[in-house]
Amino acid sequence: MNPAPELLESLRKAVEAMPEDLALRLHLATMLQEAGFNDEMIRQVGAILQRDPGNAAAMALLGGTGGAAAAAPDEDQGAQPARPVASSGSGFDWARAESDVSDVLPPMFVDSAPGDMGNAAESAAARAFDVERSGLRLADVAGMTAVKQRLEAAFLAPMRNPELGRLYRKTLRGGLLMYGPPGCGKTFIARAVAGELGAAFMAVSFADVIDMFVGQSERNIHELFLLARRNAPCVLFLDEVDALGQKRSQLRNTPMRSAVNQLLLELDDVRASNDGVFLLAATNHPWDVDSALRRPGRFDRTLLVLPPDEEAREAIFRYHLRERPVAGVNLPRLASLTDGYSGADIAHICDTAAEHALMDSVRLETPRMIGQSDVEAAIGELRPSLGPWFETARNVARFANEGGVYDDLAVYLRKHRLL
Repeated sequence: MNPAPELLESLRKAVEAMPEDLALRLHLATMLQEAGFNDEMIRQVGAILQRDPGNAAAMALLGGTGGAAAAAPDEDQGAQPARPVASSGSGFDWARAESDVSDVLPPMFVDSAPGDMGNAAESAAARAFDVERSGLRLADVAGMTAVKQRLEAAFLAPMRNPELGRLYRKTLRGGLLMYGPPGCGKTFIARAVAGELGAAFMAVSFADVIDMFVGQSERNIHELFLLARRNAPCVLFLDEVDALGQKRSQLRNTPMRSAVNQLLLELDDVRASNDGVFLLAATNHPWDVDSALRRPGRFDRTLLVLPPDEEAREAIFRYHLRERPVAGVNLPRLASLTDGYSGADIAHICDTAAEHALMDSVRLETPRMIGQSDVEAAIGELRPSLGPWFETARNVARFANEGGVYDDLAVYLRKHRLL
């Protein structure tokens, strides 16, 4: 006996109000099957399996429908083309069932074609992460002499002089952690390192890796390293590593703890050597990075990337004003007026100066050039954005500088009378 339409409608509303009640949704799916609403029943079963992939009752319900559908397709849909059966010992057409629920579930039962199996992991990783070729070089990074020297010692010299590297037993294992205030060019520097090495470049952030489904974050991290190894030499740049590699003592039993463990496993993976994979990471908050990530062989070297010096600030002004109508702008003076500003702050100053000239041109009904007064007025309006970061950094350098990890930061803070 078919269920009454009123009962079905009531069940639909109940499921809509309580979407996580799988027993209720299963009951609705059963009623829909009895009423002959197979398409809607499959959507409900798909929703159940999306939340509970091993739900035996839902699988049995789906199996019964799949068999019926394979034997007698709906008349109004016409004859359906034959589909391969995944297992010759089973009477149920899993391939057809997967096709029916493909809009809500990834393939779970039917294997890929034989020729596709070897490239499955590689194709999945390629879809998730981008491999680039950087045209930047360290010569394109203005100023920052200390940063360049540290990069030369950590990565570039051993790479350019492999015989000397072998003589002094200088390996490229492990990684370099760049830290400092936001907007000061850490990503730009990482791209320049890749360009110097002639290596592929992969930039990955927290949002690219972490997934809401249990186990998927660990799989993403594994695929990331697989792809980096296949494209060696490769610079693998982990941005916001404090978010990806948070202290496990703060995570307790959250899924993020497993993601940190997977990251540690990939860094230490002996079976799949990371030779040719150069690890760079960036963070604004190194004190929030799990200490295990900073052990030897992992991110065991640190590099403080500070606000741009005067030479770098002049280059940043030149870059952001280069394609704008500019006249009579004194770049050295602008650089001297912006001590303590980040590169992002300077970009904002240039945008604000352009807004001043644009609004003036609207008022005068004729375009005019961006002048020195526009940029200086913008500097007067915008204060450096790095104050809150230095407040936190000062407390860390004063009270949490265990083992001298932040000595270089303390030197900078004292020099600028911030400590």
